[in-house]
Amino acid sequence: MNSSYLLEYEMSEIKEGVFNIINQFIAGSSATLAVIYTLGHIVIAMVCIRVITGASMDLAAMNAIVEPMINGVWFYVLHKSFNRVRANKAGAEEYSYA
Repeated sequence: MNSSYLLEYEMSEIKEGVFNIINQFIAGSSATLAVIYTLGHIVIAMVCIRVITGASMDLAAMNAIVEPMINGVWFYVLHKSFNRVRANKAGAEEYSYA
């Protein structure tokens, strides 16, 4: 067996595995996706507020927690709505006689 072939095969397996993991998260529940999004948003917002404005860590943390939680609820509503529309569209196409 050629070593470059084995390396290429292993890389394709790794890419497929990573893709499957990401796909499971995206296709997962809206609540799980919203929680992951919100936690990342809190960390990013806290760092940005501290770096850009020079605010104390207390103020940066307060804003970084409140604002992303509101955005997390908004994201949950958007994701649930999108899934509902997608399911309705799939159901309508199933029964269409075009």
